[in-house]
Amino acid sequence: MEYQDFINAVVTRAKVSTDQAATLTGATLETLSDRISAGQAEDLAYQLPDGLADHLRRPFGRERATSFGLEEFVRRVADRPDVDRALAGAGVRAVLTTLREAVTRDEFENAAAQLSKEFWQVIEPVGAGGGRRPGS
Repeated sequence: MEYQDFINAVVTRAKVSTDQAATLTGATLETLSDRISAGQAEDLAYQLPDGLADHLRRPFGRERATSFGLEEFVRRVADRPDVDRALAGAGVRAVLTTLREAVTRDEFENAAAQLSKEFWQVIEPVGAGGGRRPGS
């Protein structure tokens, strides 16, 4: 999936402007990078265009993931610079759903396995992902 296609999908899903979608996408991918292992974040990044992949790549020395739930995830996205707090929840939902569509099913499920089950409450089924949630 190309960068603009990803952003356009977030625009449609979150019902936000292109600029807001780009900001929400970066903030969500950066927060996801904090939440999953560095290796898994890199595996996801490998399947995305540079404008998106860069948000998943951690600086050297930040190898460890930090465990936190969905509510904290959304709060961390909302706390990032330039993010409209009122749009954070819808943005997280849109970006994670679009990410599921953009990468291979196996890669997404490997990343999702590092998240608590509550994250699946906000990820919409996607045709390209098989429409099946892990564990169902």
